[in-house]
Amino acid sequence: MPSNPWGSGAGSDPPDLEALVRQGQDRLRHLVPGGGPGGVLVVAVLALVGLGAWTAYYTVPSDSVAVVQRFGKYLKDVTPGLHFKLPLGIDKATIVPVKRQLKQEFGFTTPGATDPYQSPRGGERETKLETEMVTGDLNAALVEWVVQYRISDPVKFLFEVREPSETLRYVSESVMREVVGDRTVDEVITIGRQEIESEALTKMQALSTKYAMGISIDQVQLKNINPPLPVQESFNEVNQAQQEKEKLINEARRDYNKVIPLAEGEKDQRIREADGYRLKRINEAEGDVARFSALLAEYSKAPEVTRRRIYIETLQEVMPGIRSKIIVDEQTRSILPLLNLDTRKGDQP
Repeated sequence: MPSNPWGSGAGSDPPDLEALVRQGQDRLRHLVPGGGPGGVLVVAVLALVGLGAWTAYYTVPSDSVAVVQRFGKYLKDVTPGLHFKLPLGIDKATIVPVKRQLKQEFGFTTPGATDPYQSPRGGERETKLETEMVTGDLNAALVEWVVQYRISDPVKFLFEVREPSETLRYVSESVMREVVGDRTVDEVITIGRQEIESEALTKMQALSTKYAMGISIDQVQLKNINPPLPVQESFNEVNQAQQEKEKLINEARRDYNKVIPLAEGEKDQRIREADGYRLKRINEAEGDVARFSALLAEYSKAPEVTRRRIYIETLQEVMPGIRSKIIVDEQTRSILPLLNLDTRKGDQP
């Protein structure tokens, strides 16, 4: 039977638990204050045990995973929560925020950033050099942009590439210089921003995949794009002139869109009125022709009867509109004294 570190001899009966605890307390009380080798050994053992207990557990945040290594070799990935590992450096757990969106800024710095690779390093001069680019028409531009990314594969992120975050900065700068160099300065500053962002995102993601960096690029966003300071004032004047030109063009288009549709509406209205009047006259003429043709046919059959009927029909249309009617016999003479000549002008027939 192996020897007991607390002092029970080989082959002896198991001691009482309380007696064993008191015996150990007495020995520690005599060894530690005395400063002998035994006391130092006990203190060292207790410190080692405490350190082992302290390094045996770890907590993984909800937005991260832990990559566990044993003697430097990759062992496994650990999900969020409380976990335990072999202490004293045997197992090493590296927390990787796989669900957090990270970003890198180029040309400017956000105060209070905790990620050392988020902002440019090397001071103001390095920041300025990072933004100076040459466009395709051999003009200079100061380009500021932001890259937002996530860690998609923590194992590749930690072990495939040395300093992947710094490598991503170099990749982003290289791609942005390539994309900007394929366009004119006007495109970079005005109309080509969205196209530059889309192309840069595609190329950055392709290089990240090629280098097995374990990174997924979410967005590339251009911020401030300005010409160099010596020509910035002249460039602003050109931009103001272009904006004034666009303003005048827009005002002219507004007036055009206001007047032309109104004129076209009036034109269409008059054309429809003319078409209606034309159809009306044609129909009336055709009706008169048909009526005359029918009347002519009847007249040919009985001219006297037809003539008499036309006369009567005409009187039927005319007579109702006459207020006073005087019928004179052909044999009557000197009827003037019989007429009421004192009527007012409005009552005259």
